[in-house]
Amino acid sequence: MPDKPTDYIFEVSWEVCNKIGGIYTVLSTKAKVLHKLYKDHFIFIGPDVWTAETPARDFIESDSVLRGWRKAMTLPEGVSVRIGRWDVPGRPIAVLVKFDAMYASKDEAYGRMWERFGVDSLHAYGDYDEACAFGRAAAAVIESLVNYWKSDNAHFIAHFDEWTTGMGLLTVKDRLPEVATVFTTHATSIGRSICGNGKALYEYMSGYNGYQMAGELNMEAKHSLEAAAVKNSDCFTTVSDVTARECEQLLERRPDVVTPNGFEADFVPASKGLSVACKRARKALLDVAGALLGEQFDKDTFLIATSGRCEYRNKGLDVFCDTMAQLADEHPSRRVVAFVMVPAWCAGAREDLQAALAAGDGNALPDPVLTHNLHNYNDDPVNNHIHRLGFADWRLGSGVSVIYVPCYLRGDDGIFNMSYYDLLCGFDATIFPSYYEPWGYTPLESVAFGVPTITTSLSGFGQWLASNVGNTFGHSGAIAVQRTDTNYDSVVNDICQGVNTLMTAKASEMKKISAAARATAATASWDNFITHYEMAYKVAQLNNRQSNNNKKK
Repeated sequence: MPDKPTDYIFEVSWEVCNKIGGIYTVLSTKAKVLHKLYKDHFIFIGPDVWTAETPARDFIESDSVLRGWRKAMTLPEGVSVRIGRWDVPGRPIAVLVKFDAMYASKDEAYGRMWERFGVDSLHAYGDYDEACAFGRAAAAVIESLVNYWKSDNAHFIAHFDEWTTGMGLLTVKDRLPEVATVFTTHATSIGRSICGNGKALYEYMSGYNGYQMAGELNMEAKHSLEAAAVKNSDCFTTVSDVTARECEQLLERRPDVVTPNGFEADFVPASKGLSVACKRARKALLDVAGALLGEQFDKDTFLIATSGRCEYRNKGLDVFCDTMAQLADEHPSRRVVAFVMVPAWCAGAREDLQAALAAGDGNALPDPVLTHNLHNYNDDPVNNHIHRLGFADWRLGSGVSVIYVPCYLRGDDGIFNMSYYDLLCGFDATIFPSYYEPWGYTPLESVAFGVPTITTSLSGFGQWLASNVGNTFGHSGAIAVQRTDTNYDSVVNDICQGVNTLMTAKASEMKKISAAARATAATASWDNFITHYEMAYKVAQLNNRQSNNNKKK
């Protein structure tokens, strides 16, 4: 094993063994290469939010892991842990911490954070207390592990992801100054809020002040915590150049290192298995479309998807739907079925769709654009947009259909009963027209499966693609269309043109585009990108050492 800047590394995230969004993909896919480099000296720490009825799906508890520490463990009263391995490639150690007991001392902790770091928790609401309770409990786990392993030669790094772990970083900084800290913001809380509230971010970036906007958008506590974590970390990182600029303006610190997100090839079947998986996925997708719409689809049907976090404007779900409407108005030469696969407030699988799938034939179902029931049917913005565009009624004969899949695809959704990755390879193309996208895992996942993709210049992945690979399907199997604060209509038109390019391509051309996509994914593999994290660890170790030496003088 090559010489490393530290002996033990802890990484803390709300998404360790907890699949919510893109950070889960970051951590679970980089685990293999990190375990290869650091063995069992790299430990993930996540929240124990599971019950017997809803167990953690990819956590394997083990009595043999960290056996020595178990006997010497000292944690705050009421805080408990489960220890085992994350069931992903690399099988790294994972410690899940039960943090509810930390609520009792939150006022005292918030007071200490105000005195020590100026964190203003006065206007906290929503998930702030939960995140801070977890962060403090995770810090207690780190303190116990550090005390157990501490020696004259041991060195430690604690890496915290997102504002939700900021209280953990500050607690470590307060109680364990010898531990070097890394803080990664995958998306600034205030930047995401600015965009989510319909405000223009990019053209006015230089005029924004993070604290002022936090007050305007009722984000004082989260922003204050995130800014303090950024300021006091030994190394601050973010995932792309586009977000580095945002951090410099809104969090008032330029990241020390940009750590782009890679992908792990082990999540993709080998070529022979991939072909079989693609056929299975296409059959499942067309079966569901057929049961909803009462059609028999031929093998030439062009399947398109978008996916990710359910952020209507930020993820470009509005653009995706409008692009499908324009495509329908152009009367495409091939039948098109487009899937919006974003988890929303799902109320379970539609029973009439389950019955239609079991029967194997039948007429179109009522509301043939929805695979699962919604608790907030009349208020869901994606559902409303699809209906407003007429895909449930007067656009049914247009040659383009849009189907909304508002649930997590984990293999037990009641309709597909396949995971998102199992379905991904069945698509002919994917579209991720993001307005706010610090990196953009969904297009990277797509090209890893050989599926050509369209994203935008406002995503970190899109900028990386254009700068490092080539912004054409032929070069990279992907394109990033130009997007600004004000060119919505041209974005729709450009994406529509990209889809037409793929739909009219010959089979031999599509084969080359698919190969180019996989080559792009290989370039963005963790084997290549992990060096940025190694640099971050070195910077953290150096800055921590210098800071502690200065305090001694």
